[in-house]
Amino acid sequence: MRVGSGLLQWGFMLLLALGASSIDWHWVWLVVAAFLGGLLNAVAGGGSFLLFPAMLGMKMLPIQANATNTVALWPGQLTSIAAYRDDIRKNLRLAVLMGVAGFLGGTAGALVLLNTPQKTFLHLVPWLLLVAASIFAVSGSVARWLERRKGSIDQTRAPRRWPVFLCTIVVCFYIGYFGAGAGFLIITLLSLFGFQDLNEINALKVVSTTMANGIAFVLFVVDGQVVWRYCLLAMVTCAIGGDMSASLARRVPQPVLRGVVVFIGLGMAAWFFWKQ
Repeated sequence: MRVGSGLLQWGFMLLLALGASSIDWHWVWLVVAAFLGGLLNAVAGGGSFLLFPAMLGMKMLPIQANATNTVALWPGQLTSIAAYRDDIRKNLRLAVLMGVAGFLGGTAGALVLLNTPQKTFLHLVPWLLLVAASIFAVSGSVARWLERRKGSIDQTRAPRRWPVFLCTIVVCFYIGYFGAGAGFLIITLLSLFGFQDLNEINALKVVSTTMANGIAFVLFVVDGQVVWRYCLLAMVTCAIGGDMSASLARRVPQPVLRGVVVFIGLGMAAWFFWKQ
């Protein structure tokens, strides 16, 4: 009996080893990265830090990986507009202006990306990841500073729309080109120009970033840069991760989540610097 039991255990271990050797772990990591990316995007942002490198791991060209990542994450952004529809209606004129800024900036950024040589973009990747991770790293301190600054802002003075519009175009150019961390840039920008209502700020952010990524989505698809077999898998898995984010947001403090995002971003930047 002992001999038979030992043979059975060895046979089971052999089957596991053979199964593991036949699995393409790049696919497994893509699914895990998409799930975690959707979850992080919903509660803290920074999902691209995981999903974009996972796309590169599928042997895609760098610009294809970035385009596929953008398209996979965009539907989750689109659904967030519904959550802020009442605040968008209250600030409809400014929301339209922010949407136009997103369209212009996102178009320019996406077109520049599509005309960037693959090798040049690959060399830019670690720098882009480093910049995005740095944005997340300072986000907590900046948010606290903006909160303290509220008392010194003249609330009777309406924020100037055209400077906001022009600055939003610049940020949305970055969104169309790469985009990680850009949501916080929009929040900071609006706060610096005197916006104080958090729901209003988030509504305007959602309009501009969704428009910028949406036009990039269209341009990437038209140009044939999206690898759909990876994109559709990531899109579904991101949606599942985003749907399960509510419990995580309640259990884990925002500073901890922000720290995880920064750690992942800096780790990925270091990895790409090392590979170069």
